[in-house]
Parts: sequence; C-alpha cells; structure tokens
Amino acid sequence: MKKMKYIILSMMLLISSLATAQQELELYLQIAAKNNHELKAKFNAYLAELEKGPQAKSLPDPQIAFAYFISPVETRVGPQQFKISASQMFPWFGTLKSSENIYRESAKAKYQVFEETKSKLFHEVKVYYYDIYFNKKAISKKKENLDILKSFRKLSNIKIESGLTSAVDAYRIEMEINELENSISLLQDQKIVLIRSFNNLISVENDSEVIIPEELWDEDILLSKTEILDSILIHNHQLMNIEFQKKSLSFKKEFASKQGNPSIKVGLDYTFIGKGNNNLSGKDAFVFPSIGLTLPLYRKKYDAMINEAVLMETAKNEERLNKENILESVFENAWKDYSDAKRRISLYGEQWELANASMNILETEYSTASTNLEEVLRMDRKLLKYQLELEKAKVDKQAAISLITYLMGK
Repeated sequence: MKKMKYIILSMMLLISSLATAQQELELYLQIAAKNNHELKAKFNAYLAELEKGPQAKSLPDPQIAFAYFISPVETRVGPQQFKISASQMFPWFGTLKSSENIYRESAKAKYQVFEETKSKLFHEVKVYYYDIYFNKKAISKKKENLDILKSFRKLSNIKIESGLTSAVDAYRIEMEINELENSISLLQDQKIVLIRSFNNLISVENDSEVIIPEELWDEDILLSKTEILDSILIHNHQLMNIEFQKKSLSFKKEFASKQGNPSIKVGLDYTFIGKGNNNLSGKDAFVFPSIGLTLPLYRKKYDAMINEAVLMETAKNEERLNKENILESVFENAWKDYSDAKRRISLYGEQWELANASMNILETEYSTASTNLEEVLRMDRKLLKYQLELEKAKVDKQAAISLITYLMGK
C-alpha cells in the first residue's frame, strides 16, 4: 500500500513538473512575441497599411479660387471687382468605397504576414528550446557515464595490483575517459552558442539563464493526417495572405472600372460688385450652383488597369497552387519525422532497458574476472548511445509537432 502511494505521489510530481516546464516555454514565447524586432516591424507595417483606408475613402480636396479684375467689368448693377469660387469633385458612386476596400483587404494580408512571422518565430523558439534541452541531457548522461568509467578505472587498478589483468585495461579505460571528457567539453561550448542564439531570438540579455525541464513532456497530435492537411489548406497564414491579396485585386478591378465613369463637379461663385452710378450699385451677385463633369474619354488607361488586376489575380491563383504543393511536401516530411520519432522512442526505450540489464551482468562478471574489459566498454558505449538516442527521439518528436502546428497557422 505504501509502495502504491509512493508511485502515485511520484507520478503527480512528474506531471506537475512537466506542466511547469510547459508554462516556462509559454513564458518564453510571450517574451519573444513582445521583444522580437522582426515581429515588431511586421506589426508596424500592418498598422501603416491600416492608415491607407481612411486616405483612400476621402473625397478629393475642395478647390477655392480667387480672381481680381484688374480692369473692372461694368455690369448693370456696377463694376465687378473680384470673384471667389469654391468647387468639390465627386467621384462616381462607389468609387471611394472600392478604393477603401482595396487597402482594407491589403491590410488583412499584411496582418497575415505578421501572424506568419509570429508562428515561425514561435516554432524557432521551440526548436532552440528543445536543442538546449538535448544538450543539457547529453552533458548529464555523459557525465554519468564518465563516473561509471572512473569506477571501472578504480576496479581495473585493483585487478592490476592483484595480477588478475594487465595494464592494458587501465589504458583502454583512460582512452575512453579522455574521449568522453573531450565530448563533454564540446557540448558545453555548444551550450553557450545555443543559449546566446535563443536569447537573441527572444531579445533578452545574452547570458540570461534558460530554464530547462529535467524531463521533456510527451505531447501527441490528436488530429488525423487528413484533418491536419485540411487545416493547413484553410488556416495557413501564407495561404490566407494570398487570399486577401486576391480580394484586394478584385476590388482594384472594381475600382478601375468605376474610374472609367464620369466624375461630378459641384461649385459656387461669389462676385463682389463695386458702387456704380445707379440705384442698384454695390449689390453683390451670388451664383449657385455650377455643375461640371469629367468625362473619361481615353479608355485605354482604364482598360489596362482592369487587365492588370485580372492578370494579377491569375498570378495569385497560380502562386496559391504552388504554395499548397510546397506546404504539402513540408507537411509530409514533418509527418514522417513525427512518425519516425515515435518509433525511435519505443525502440530506444526498449534497447536501453536491455543494454542496462546487460551492463549490470557484465559489471558483475568483470569484477569476478570472468569477462574481459572490451565487452564491458562495448556495452557501456551502447548504453550511452541508447540513452542519447532516446532523448534525441523525444526532442525530434516535439520539434516535428511544432513544425506541423506552425504549418496549421496555430
């Protein structure tokens, strides 16, 4: 009963530790979203695009003119001295709305660029995080293996002093220790590079500590392969960006068509009349309204604008089909890596258990002088290899899940 309670308590502590580790990664993602300079640039580009809508839907500036008669024109009521005119041009109905819609959809496309950048950033942060985890585990496992070799070195020295084996055993162990220490030094150098690259990615101090879990969580994909591919084709930010660009081009075509319609000009004139020699002198004349039309007689320009939008729409359709093919290929490769990592986790977990059991037997036999050292060292290498391969498979699985999540636009 006590043993069962201990097992349950250990499992609860492990689950709590993994949940905390995932929260730490989530915190790093939030820091990256807040600090990353490229992401800030994409968001500001989106905000700038939003400002184009109000500009596009505004009427042209009104025109005000002032005319002074150097030689006053005599009229029945007196001489004309100066005139003020004001006019406003009104584009054809719906033209301004179409212009606004162009930039509204363009802004949505820019937002998808921002979201794509953020999703890609999150994937890169996760991959670096998993690489740092593997580096930490590799250092830890190799140090454990180094301790094992040092214990064998002590054992071999005892056997050499007792005349049970030759000094060659000590040399072999020493060579293994030297290679392992060199490997650990390399991993420690790689750790510095990984941490600095990670901190640069999230824009914090280079030497800031990165909190890494003792064990990596085992997260799985809950959707089927077909469901994931469907989600990619619907929600991927690169594809959504193309769709909003196509909508913008559709409104551009509509805008070009409406620009081929007349524009209406409405105005008024106010003329100041000076004093004359009759009873009506000095009365100003107020004329309202003046109406004019701008006739787009040269159609080639507007036809060319429409054709341009049509051709660009066709280009965007082809671009989307090409992008879909690329994304499907990337997904297939990611799914292959995910499936392979799952198999390797099962394989190397079992291989490690067998190697560990074999190592315990060989260790006992070597201490009784019934096994040569070469067998012990060979099994020791396999034990270390399977430990590292198991951790690498865990990292590869989570990295593949991260890539698939990124492709899905999440």
